[in-house]
Order: sequence, then C-alpha cells, then structure tokens
Amino acid sequence: MTRAKDISKILTDADISGNIDVDGVTNLDVVDIDGAVDMATTLAVGGNVDFNGDLDVDGTTNLDVVDIDGAVDMASTLQVDGATTLSSGLVMTSNDPTITMTDSSGTNDISTIQSTSGALIFTARDGSADGEIIFKRFDGSTTDESMRIKNYGSLLVGTTNASPAEGTDNGVRIGSNGTSQFSSNGDAGLSVNRTGDDGNVMTFRRDGNLRGRIEVGSTSTSYVTTSDYRLKENVNYNFDATSRLKQLKPARFNFIADADTTVDGFMAHEVSSIVPEAISGKKDAMMAEVLYVDGDEIPDGKKVGDIRTASQIDPQGIDQSKIVPLLTKTILELEARITALESA
Repeated sequence: MTRAKDISKILTDADISGNIDVDGVTNLDVVDIDGAVDMATTLAVGGNVDFNGDLDVDGTTNLDVVDIDGAVDMASTLQVDGATTLSSGLVMTSNDPTITMTDSSGTNDISTIQSTSGALIFTARDGSADGEIIFKRFDGSTTDESMRIKNYGSLLVGTTNASPAEGTDNGVRIGSNGTSQFSSNGDAGLSVNRTGDDGNVMTFRRDGNLRGRIEVGSTSTSYVTTSDYRLKENVNYNFDATSRLKQLKPARFNFIADADTTVDGFMAHEVSSIVPEAISGKKDAMMAEVLYVDGDEIPDGKKVGDIRTASQIDPQGIDQSKIVPLLTKTILELEARITALESA
C-alpha cells in the first residue's frame, strides 16, 4: 500500500512561480505564489495570505487574514474570519453575490450585504444595536453618524434620537409602525425637531428660491407661503369680491372611502373658474395605465404589454386658504354697504 506523503513535512516555505492545482484540502503555514492558484475544493489558511495578483475563487474560501493588492473575482462565497485589506477593489460575479458577517462562533449571521435582481439589500440581525443599520462618515478626526434605520423601520437623518418629546437634537425622523416612540401622544409618520430658538423646521424652494416654510414657536406652528410686496406687481385693491363670492357653492358631503363622515367643502372644478389659484389638477383627469415591460417580474398569466396597474383617478385638489382673501374683501364690501345704509 502506498501511503500519502505529509505535505507539511515536505513544504516548509513554498515559493511557486507556476500553478498549484489542489483537488482536496491543503493546510499551509506560509505560501508565496507568483502565478495562479486553482482550487477544486477548500483552501484553509491559518496565517496571512498576501496576494500581489488576482484571486479567482469558484467555491468557498475561509481565511483569517487577507491582504490583497490585486483583484478578487469570486463566483461563490468569500468568508473572512479576520481583517481584510483590498487595495484595488472587490468583484463578486455570482447571480446573487452576498457579503455575510457572522458572530464569533462563525455560525450565526449578524448582517449581510446582498445584490438581488438589481436591488442592493442591507440586512442586520440581532446584533448589539438590535438589528439597526447605521451610516457614518469620517471627517479626518472623528466619526459622526449621518443616518440610521431603526430595527422597527423608522429612518433617522441627522439625529440619533427617535423621541422628539424627550430629545434635544435637530433632525428628521420618519416613522413606520406602532413600536416607534415619536411623541408622548403616539406615533408620527414624519417628525421634524428643532432645538433652541423659534424658526424653520422645513423650507420649500423652487429653482433655489424660497417659496414657503413651516415654522415652529414655543407653543405653535405656522405654515407660511411667500407674500413679500417686493415680489409682486400690478397690485389692485379695487375689485368686486361679493359678486365672485356669490358664485361659490359650498356643500356638505362625505367621501366615498369614509361614508360615515360628513364634511363641509367645495367641488374643486366648481371653484376653478372663480379662484383658480386655489385649485390643483384638471377636471376628470386620469393617471396613465402602467404596462408590463421587459425586466419586470411578470406573474403567471401575464406577459409583456399587459396592464400592470390600471388607470386611476388623478384627483383635483383645493387649497381652501386661497379663498380667504376673497372672503375678507367681501366682508369689507358688506361692511361698507351696511355703514352706508345706517348713515342714510
């Protein structure tokens, strides 16, 4: 019987300028490879591996420490137990390439970065931050947090505090579900916090020019639209408001989606010719239908060109505050008429 030679007794320090073709498992203390490495199964390395060229891995590689000066092309999985330095980039060529980070046991996934069907997916599981995904930046001296996705789905931008009722920092918080604590009165879809003096919490601009803002004071909120006289021309104080106001047709109604609630309001199209600046959209407008196209995930029974989303109502809207100037001018006209009658 021929006994296999112990390669560890043969190779103390191997300097190979050609190819190594390994069909089984190889355990090496020090390897200096100038050529290519072709591994059919597994290469287990207990020390450091220094690559000056390319590493092409078709299977799974478990490494403690890797220092790579060239390119890494992986058809399957690279699992690194220690630190890895990539000087020129990491290329992953599988259909669904994934970077997986495990706990110290090497068996429990803590987080993954995966690309699937064109989507980049970050997943955090049961880590020290309870599954949160955190984005940080380094300014040369300190590392500051830019954004955080909480484990219950809320997004924090420019702040690490998810509870404005208790917080002292500025920032935007976008909430998701019932486990987020956004205020003492319950959850909020969007919470914008300002610390210190009264001022803006949100501004609205067009082409870089301020057009409106939301301000907060110590006890109130103001929704402000631009109204500076320096931005206006052709100012006219003499117009007939009463005749226009009498054309408006206030009504009481309920929305189809809320049959049990009756409200006061207007039909948008009936206001559009009287106070056009109060109305957004066009009467009877519809949204375009969406068709399945190449690249979509097409369900059974459907094909490219079939309707994906049917045409829906593109609803008109109304800003009822735009009617206030007309109401005010009408009151002034009525007051003048009453005064004239009383003085007759």
